Amino acid sequence: MGIFLNFMAPPIFFLVLSFLLIPASTHLQSNEQGYISLLLSDKGIDFAKDVLIKRAVSSMIPLQLPDIEKHVKIPVLGKVHVVLSNITINSVIVASSSVETGETGIVLVASGATADLTMNWRYSYKSWIVVISDSGDASVKVKDMEVGLTVGLKEQDGTLNLSLLDCGCYVKDISIKLDGGASWLYQVVVEAFEGPIGSAVENAISKKIKEGISKLDSRLQSLPKQVSVDHVSAMNVTFTDKPVLSNSSIEIDISGLFMARDKVLIPSYYYKGLRASDSSNCPAKMIGISLHENVFNTAAVVYFNAGYMHWTVDRFPNQSLLNTTTWRFIYPQLYKKYPNDEMNLNISLTSPLVIRIVENDLNATIYLDVTINVLDADEVIPVACVSLVISASCSPHILGNKLAGILKLKNFTVSYNWSNIGDLRMHLLWQVAFAVLETSFLPNVNLRLLKGLPLPFLHGFTIKNAEIHYTKSKMMICSNLALT
Repeated sequence: MGIFLNFMAPPIFFLVLSFLLIPASTHLQSNEQGYISLLLSDKGIDFAKDVLIKRAVSSMIPLQLPDIEKHVKIPVLGKVHVVLSNITINSVIVASSSVETGETGIVLVASGATADLTMNWRYSYKSWIVVISDSGDASVKVKDMEVGLTVGLKEQDGTLNLSLLDCGCYVKDISIKLDGGASWLYQVVVEAFEGPIGSAVENAISKKIKEGISKLDSRLQSLPKQVSVDHVSAMNVTFTDKPVLSNSSIEIDISGLFMARDKVLIPSYYYKGLRASDSSNCPAKMIGISLHENVFNTAAVVYFNAGYMHWTVDRFPNQSLLNTTTWRFIYPQLYKKYPNDEMNLNISLTSPLVIRIVENDLNATIYLDVTINVLDADEVIPVACVSLVISASCSPHILGNKLAGILKLKNFTVSYNWSNIGDLRMHLLWQVAFAVLETSFLPNVNLRLLKGLPLPFLHGFTIKNAEIHYTKSKMMICSNLALT
């Protein structure tokens, strides 16, 4: 069972504790709030419990117990020295188990367990006349064993502290079968060693539980302060408040905001004004992951500041659109000055895109400039620029363990910015802008969105039958889990 607790480390981060993340960089205040909430329902808690027990049992086998020896007084013979050695638990079967959560902590109980043990025995008797000794093997079945533990969980300075509040193991019944030896020895071993064997099993398991909780707490303390997303960004995974343990769920909040790996600061207004996390959960699913819109907005800021929000369009489905001849009606002066010259378009966001989550939808507002360039004698000549304000909707979906999305155009406006060679005919330019958005801008954006954002704390598990729900400013992913 000690291996049980030791093994609990990966799943407990993502399930039993609702799983994941960490203290932030210095520009965050200590009273920051969580923008990602992880909620494990009672269905998810039961799933986690079954996974943990199954893996714990397989991980703890074989479990070695200390040798046991006693001097036993035998009628006629006198004192006989009996030693049980190489006592090993080879298998454990758990009949039933339960888990309860509440303000006092998490209580896990495995009941009706049986364990099969093997051991070696030997005895020796010495008198002034004779020396008698023998040895052999034995098998032991431990029945109706119950193992329980209570752990407390709290947040301190952005990390989680795990403490063992209580633990115990109780063995109700033992049967022993000796191979070899005199008939009298069987009764001696049964009467003299049932208690010590039971106590050895109880003590060994209790000791391992304590060791496992201590190691797990140390692992929690050593969690990193941020999780790298790629070479540009990282996610702040600070625990932001004490875990909420109710009788039907466990909820943990983390910061969840993006940060630049070069330490460029995110505007402070993204860290303010967050309402307390709502208590909505996913009762029909195992886990609920709530993401505030500022998770996406801070990602947009990071990539905008890093210069990843601009690109050049020099290939087009209708390549003739990138030749001044096609523009002779839209931009007459352009064609007169640069007849039949190739062109390209430089598209740049002028500010980070703005994400807003509303009921039943996720909206994006994008501000960008499109600069029209002429390629004349190997020279790139900017000739005009227009500004676009784009309104789009995003359709998120689950891709493996990632949150991906597809951006769809709702509407846009085009406004004149500047021109070096006369005015553009804006009513004709709208059709060109629409073609550029539909065939170049949106496909490029969606290519990146389809790569997906990794969902926190799901290592070892796979999202299954996920549903996405929306409330004002938040998105909730409700899902079952399966082992990978």
